[in-house]
Order: sequence, then C-alpha cells, then structure tokens
Amino acid sequence: MARRPDREPDPMSASPIKPASALAIGLALAAVYVLWGSTYLAIRFALQGYPPFLLAAIRMALAGSLMYAVLRFRGTPPPTRKQWIVLAKLSIFMVVLSNAMVNLAETQVGSGLAAIAVASMPLFAGVFAMLRGRHPTRMEWAGLVIGFLGVIWLGIGGELSGSPLGLVCLIIAPLAWAWGSIWSRDQDLPEPFMAAAGQMLAGTLWLVLAALLHGERITTMPSASATAAMLYLVVAGSIFGFTAYIWLLHHVRPALATSYAYVNPPLAVLIGALIGGEVFTQHDLGAMAVILVGVVLITLAKARSATPAKPARETNVDAPAEEPVA
Repeated sequence: MARRPDREPDPMSASPIKPASALAIGLALAAVYVLWGSTYLAIRFALQGYPPFLLAAIRMALAGSLMYAVLRFRGTPPPTRKQWIVLAKLSIFMVVLSNAMVNLAETQVGSGLAAIAVASMPLFAGVFAMLRGRHPTRMEWAGLVIGFLGVIWLGIGGELSGSPLGLVCLIIAPLAWAWGSIWSRDQDLPEPFMAAAGQMLAGTLWLVLAALLHGERITTMPSASATAAMLYLVVAGSIFGFTAYIWLLHHVRPALATSYAYVNPPLAVLIGALIGGEVFTQHDLGAMAVILVGVVLITLAKARSATPAKPARETNVDAPAEEPVA
C-alpha cells in the first residue's frame, strides 16, 4: 500500500460524493499528503536493517493480514477462488515490480529522488490507456509531452544517471504500477479494501520468492530505528494512508482526492532534505517541476471530462493511481 507508491480506485469513476465536514476533509487530505509523502524516507530508514525484498514481504504480510482480519471480522466476504487468481497476477505488478522496485532503488539513490521518478506514473498510465483505445484530449497530450520531457531530463545528467540499478528500478516501478492499474479495470475484483488486503497477501508470496532468488537474509537483529520505520510503513503508509484515500474518493471531487499525485513528490523531497539530510540539485528539482506540470495537466483534463459512472474497484496498495507504492 506505497505509498506510498503505497495501492487503486479509478478517481474518474468513484461513487457519489457524500457530505463531510471541512475539518474531516482537511484531516484526510493531510493524512494522504503526509503519510504517503513520508513513506519514501521511511523506506530508506527501514533499509538500514532489512534487505529490500524481505522488507516489502514483511510489510505486506503484516498490513495484509491486519486488514484481512479486520475486514472478515466486520463481515466483508473473502475473495473468490477466481478473484484470488486475479489478485495473485495483479500483485506481481502492483507489489513486486512497484513497491519492491522502489525499495531496491533506494539502496542506491535518495528517497526524494525516488519520489520524483515515481511521480511519472500517471504519464505511463495515460499511454497505456491510449493504447487500449482511450483518446487523449489536447490538454492530456500536452501533459504527456511535457511530463515525459521531465522524465528524460531527470534520467540524463543527474544523480539518477550515475546509478544504473536505481534508474532501471525507477523506470520499472511506475511502468508496472500504471499497467497494473489499467489492466485491473477489466478484472473481477472484490471491494477495494478486501482487494488491497488480498493483493498484499498474494504479493507476500512473490516477494519471499524474489528475496530467496536475490539471496537475501537477515543475519543480525535489525536496529530499533529500522524496525520502527518498517512498522511505520505498515501502519501509516499501508493502512491509514489507504483508508484516508478511499474515504476521500467518497467525499470529495476526484481532482481533489488525487491531488496527492503532485503534492507528495515535493513533500517527499522536503521531508528527505529536512529529516534525512538529502541534498538535491537544480537538475533534480527542475525535472520534478516539469514532470509535475505534466501530471497536473493530465489530472485537470481528466477532471474536465469526468462523467458519473459505477463505483470503481481498483486496488492499488499504497498510493495509489497516480503514485506507485512507496
């Protein structure tokens, strides 16, 4: 769930808006912005005691088990056998190739830089939607062109270009998250919270396999700070952040609910600088600005063309449709 990154209902087909107080909406937005924006740095701290794939496996196992147990206690039906198969396939993209790739990337690059790269996800989602027959508007085309210019700028000449592993991982992560988000729209899935829990549980098995293939093991007891960061990812990122986001989809306009797509990256950069001591060049910040301009244009274009539709059933774990699992 990351985020972020985590984690998604299609914001353009969310269920009807229900009345809510300004205070409740403000708190929910703050939760999505801060919790998902901070997960990138939490990953970096957790990696000081846990290897990347095992970190993701432990996080998903704990968050998925807690969510599944609570949902079943409240009477939510479990996924059917067919739905479990779909969730197992979907978790390869949304958990392993997204969340775990961000973890692996952060063994090489800073958390803020990872957040900047991950911000490109809506651009890839727009391309995949176009390939599946959706015709972008002029504003969406402008957003795609501008956004991808920012992605190219980010990958050339900056810190990311000096880390081949980080660069590859941060290309795979948004690609996989975008494809999983688009592909899942045609699949039979349970309601969003159960789908997220099932996806995390199914993804745990793939992550354990990936950890074994990667030769990962925990030979010494992780530090208290690394464990605290891991638990923060479980509770704050995967459970509270996702819950706040789903609540927003039912109580505010989609454009506001998905505004985290362009708020979280600069917030992650700020958190990385203030708390993690990370340093960013003008190159990195300039590329981020260009990417976010593209994302904003795409988001506004979707908001203008939105029409009422049936409730969505997408299942991103952390972050959602605009941001791969951090």
